Amino acid sequence: MLKITLRDDVREYPAGTRVLDILNDLGGRLKKETLAALVNGVAVDLTYPLHEDAEVRFLTFNDEEGRDIYRHSSSHILAAAVKRLFPETRLGIGPAIKDGFYYDFDRQESFVPADLEKIEAEMKKIIKEDLPFERFELPREEAIALYTEMGEEYKVELINDLPEDAVISFYRFGDFVDLCAGPHLLSTGKVKTIKLLNLAGAYWRGDENKPMLQRIYGTSFTKKSHLDEYLQRLEEAKKRDHRKLGRELDLFSLQDEGPGFPFLHPKGMIIRNELEAYWRQEHQQAGYQEIRTPIILNRVLWENSGHWEHYKDNMYFTKIDGQDYAVKPMNCPGAMLIYKTKMHSYRDLPIRLAELGLVHRHELSGTLHGMMRVRTFTQDDAHIFMLPSQIKDEIKKVIALTEKMYGVFGFDYHLELSTKPEKAMGSEEQWELATETLREVLEERGLAYTINEGDGAFYGPKIDFHLTDSIGRTWQCGTVQLDFQMPEKFDLTYIGEDGQKHRPVMLHRVVYGSIERFMAVLIEHYAGAFPVWLSPVQTIILPISEKYHAYAQTVLHELKTAGIRAELDLRNEKIGYKIREAQMQKIPYMLVVGEKEAETNEVAVRHRSEGDLGTYKVSAFMEKVQTEINSRK
Repeated sequence: MLKITLRDDVREYPAGTRVLDILNDLGGRLKKETLAALVNGVAVDLTYPLHEDAEVRFLTFNDEEGRDIYRHSSSHILAAAVKRLFPETRLGIGPAIKDGFYYDFDRQESFVPADLEKIEAEMKKIIKEDLPFERFELPREEAIALYTEMGEEYKVELINDLPEDAVISFYRFGDFVDLCAGPHLLSTGKVKTIKLLNLAGAYWRGDENKPMLQRIYGTSFTKKSHLDEYLQRLEEAKKRDHRKLGRELDLFSLQDEGPGFPFLHPKGMIIRNELEAYWRQEHQQAGYQEIRTPIILNRVLWENSGHWEHYKDNMYFTKIDGQDYAVKPMNCPGAMLIYKTKMHSYRDLPIRLAELGLVHRHELSGTLHGMMRVRTFTQDDAHIFMLPSQIKDEIKKVIALTEKMYGVFGFDYHLELSTKPEKAMGSEEQWELATETLREVLEERGLAYTINEGDGAFYGPKIDFHLTDSIGRTWQCGTVQLDFQMPEKFDLTYIGEDGQKHRPVMLHRVVYGSIERFMAVLIEHYAGAFPVWLSPVQTIILPISEKYHAYAQTVLHELKTAGIRAELDLRNEKIGYKIREAQMQKIPYMLVVGEKEAETNEVAVRHRSEGDLGTYKVSAFMEKVQTEINSRK
């Protein structure tokens, strides 16, 4: 008999018992909601047979692994529907992704929105047929022969890239077969609600030198009400799209002459300058010194830092005086050169060097997305050089500063601890020490976090801050990275209490992350309606007729003298039209002026969301707005 450890108890079952048999034994709501299971930490189908003692945990749609299995099964249903309707189509891959799934197809004709409707209808038929997912395995030669005969060249390529000893597994339902490691649901009928969302192009395996395939995105849920809520969130997200609002509010543009290189317009520059001014204020108070380093540096530097080996494919290069140079993708090597310009004592540490540093990284054209994913951006970098004994205190201070700054924008966040990646510098011992140090800081501060295996920087583990915006989406922005490698690579030293040279430890950290991306997140978070301190135009004056233009000009002068960003609408339009236009531009305050206001030196104040606020003396209104600006309310 096998000992099977469940969440609450240990039970005995004969060898060969399937996970499904245990679930049937338990019954109840769990049986109805379970999608798959974890056996000793590995996700498996419910038909998986047990042949040794094991710990079993059942997965529902509430578990991330359960949602992924549900949506990965949905992607196979999508592929089957496409093959039924368009049998000449060749299959790529179809993974689950956050909030949904996609499948890549190679087809001579382009899919159009009307095709999505047909495909979705066919998917619903397949779901209604309740076809069981059946797993089977084939030797490599038979698997290649199967797909060669079917003309599925992409599947043949995938099989050829598998290790020689890999198990080559497939899933079948009805007459559809697909290469897949699984696991999957018991049957197609377990998918309750499904929706195809949009089409996109995608290079095969993300390589721009390979064919462009057609990608169909979709999502699926266990309840229709949850799907409806998700589709409503998508509609809200479309309204908040920073690319759309960037055009409408005249903040930035994207030009064919510079793909991935955004152009900031005057109003966009106001937002950026306010973000930088706030950043400088907080960093000066926190003991940082600001620096500026060149954007082009010699190849030797990048070889020494490890970027040439680990990051070269994402870098841009040039030649100067016959020597190789690179445009910097990161700011850290420049900060280390500044540190090395003089000898430091242990009394000098920690040294906190902060830089709003412009960096360039080569991103594939298909991955570019407004100001979210670009090829040039400004990182609000800081590099902290410290004694080993100062590591925990400095990390705690970074977390506190980051929390404070995010609070100003109204963001909640969660934390992830990212561990050693596949390609990394340094010994296992150094990585273990660095990772454990970050873990201890998080636990000492009582902060909840999740582990993100293998997603650390190549030189050290990191803590990432994932912001939650006003409609519940998450964005990775801030990060703290602990680094024992770079000080070694650059031979950084300080003189210790014993008069001998010692190696400092280094922290890399950002709060905004990329200023361009942070701006994009803010545009969507606020739906373009920025708080007063960030608004490009804080107040607009709307005279009722030409007769009051002179008074309006006087009010404009007073506001500008007080440091309030104000504009004047002198167009010969009705006042209602002017108010609607100002609200469309998300301007916080509208000041209507007519005969009464001109006589009493007052303004009739309207707020973009609260409506009519009544009449204010100009001086009282200025005091109100200045208070909001200064408090960054």
